Amino acid sequence: MQIVCLDLEGVLVPEIWIEFSQRTGIAEFSRTTREEPDYDKLMRFRIDLLARHGLKLADIQGVIAGMGPLPGAREFLDGLREQFQVIILSDTFYEFADPLMRQLGRPTLLCHRLLIDDAGFVRDYRLRQPDQKRHAVNALKSLNFQVFAAGDSYNDTGMLGAADAGFLIHPPEAIAQQFPQFKAHHAYADLRRSIDEAAARLAAG
Repeated sequence: MQIVCLDLEGVLVPEIWIEFSQRTGIAEFSRTTREEPDYDKLMRFRIDLLARHGLKLADIQGVIAGMGPLPGAREFLDGLREQFQVIILSDTFYEFADPLMRQLGRPTLLCHRLLIDDAGFVRDYRLRQPDQKRHAVNALKSLNFQVFAAGDSYNDTGMLGAADAGFLIHPPEAIAQQFPQFKAHHAYADLRRSIDEAAARLAAG
């Protein structure tokens, strides 16, 4: 029994906040978990920045509506799902993800929630669970799944370490150098090969 857990942004779809930064011309929004390992600090910064610029959830959703998966991502995901169950473990929000999940064939997604006021402004956020990616991998292992995981950022390294085999895909060079224990890939075909090799190795006992 084998299952694959993937991050979403930077792995299957572009980084939403980078896209939003480019669309609004506000450079500060381009900061992501690739640069900031403290997720709460990053989200408080983003919420404050949205308020200072008078930007609402609808403004972010408008940008997301024009986004699509990374080239080759849908094909990679469809190929994985022919052999494995796949779960997307992301620190994005359900309020963001629906248009992208639809384009990816609606894989199972576990992420978080935003708190929106009556005027449509983002006022806070609620984690489904702190360090949810690592906890999810450990829970799956407790159900006797062999788990393979792939991500690109600081907030993915917990799940990569908890998995039976963890890999980086599309990581910044700084993260690849800081976490050499996770083999880094820059193409879906190479990542698929590593997952298949790990799956065969574990299946053989």
